[in-house]
Formats: sequence, structure tokens, C-alpha cells
Amino acid sequence: MTPARVFLGMGSNMGNRARRLEQAAELIAKLPDTEVVRLSSVYETEPWGVSGQMDFLNQVAEIRTGLSPAGLLKACQAVEHRLGRERTCGRWGPRAIDIDILFFGGAVIEEENLRIPHPAVAGRRFVLAPLAEIAPGFTDPESGRTVAEMLEACPDSGSVRRVIRDG
Repeated sequence: MTPARVFLGMGSNMGNRARRLEQAAELIAKLPDTEVVRLSSVYETEPWGVSGQMDFLNQVAEIRTGLSPAGLLKACQAVEHRLGRERTCGRWGPRAIDIDILFFGGAVIEEENLRIPHPAVAGRRFVLAPLAEIAPGFTDPESGRTVAEMLEACPDSGSVRRVIRDG
């Protein structure tokens, strides 16, 4: 199987947020038949969905993987668990680490526990800004729009500020 070009959104707003992003990238790089191709800079963003919590650090990773979409989801959830993610905070609550599959090549998948492209990617500036940094011309297989076009049209007006440049 030819490795797929995949984009992962990663975020943390608990503890040493920058270190958690680094650890997540390191663990993802150790997954079977998986290579981290590129990481965006790290961006600080206001919490989305629930106020009264610390700001998030967000980053996007471009990977190549021979894992299936379901296999990658399971592996990402294992990385989250290893880094202290507890799924008791409710939706959009504070989290040690969150890893979302944004795009898996040109795949469109709608299963009970897995939707690709991520259903909210076009409406979240904190995902689109780092994604546009590393892949502005990538085309969403559902809408046909590039990441740069989605960022320009994004209705989310939340603050997104680059704080750590990669490299």
C-alpha cells in the first residue's frame, strides 16, 4: 500500500503545552510505517467552545503513513492516552493533548467514530492557520477548496498567534 499524505491537528492547554506537542510528534513518528514529514509552527489560540480555560497551543503535522484511517485513529488515541488525555472533561473542555485526523489523502470517510475530512476543519482558524503555513495548496476532497481559500473564508474570528516557529 502506498503511504497516504495525512494532516493531523494537535492541541494542548494543560501542563507544559509545548512539550506535550513535541512528545506527540515524537510518538507519532514512532508509529509503524509512519513518517513525520513536516510540522507547522506552534500557535497560541483562545479556547474554542468552552470559555474559562487556559489558551491552547496548536500545531499541524504532515505525515506519511501506511496505516489505515481506522488504524491511525486508534494509534492517535493511544498517543493521547499515553500523554495524559482523559476523556472526562466533556466536549471542548481542557485537555492534555488532542490529536485529530484532518485529512487522509483524498479520502472521504463517514463512519460512526471516524469522519474524514474532519467535519469542522473549515470553521476553525486555529486549525487552518497552521495547516495553511505548511500546505496552503492542499485541496479539501469534499469542497474542492484549497486550505488557503478555506482560511480566507473562515468564519471563526478567534485569536491565532504564532508563538514558536518550527526549526
